[in-house]
Amino acid sequence: MILPVTLCAAAAAAILAIWLMMRVGKVRGSESVSVGDGGNDTVIRRMRAHANFVECTPFFLILVAAIELAGKGGAWLPYVVGIFMLGRVAHAFGMDAQGFGKGRLIGTLITMLSLLGLAVVAVLVTVGVM
Repeated sequence: MILPVTLCAAAAAAILAIWLMMRVGKVRGSESVSVGDGGNDTVIRRMRAHANFVECTPFFLILVAAIELAGKGGAWLPYVVGIFMLGRVAHAFGMDAQGFGKGRLIGTLITMLSLLGLAVVAVLVTVGVM
């Protein structure tokens, strides 16, 4: 069975992961930090943006795939994927700001709400409500 929403979500996630890696690499080069974070705040922020993406995205993709496999994705699922990915971009840019930047807040809220919403749908599918 082909899971078109999951495949597109995974492709978008791979592209975002590459972009986040490139952002880390760029700041590493400009700050002359080859390994680790060198105690450099900018490197730390970029590394955490990438790490946070890697921490959250697998759960998101698993939920998307499970809901799609259950045949319950419907027309709304691609929109959730798009919003999640935009939230991850906002989070990455927000991590560049000092303190808790607006983009970081927006990205964090979108990520948490997307995961929570999909988790609720998964439970509802499991118990037969959906």
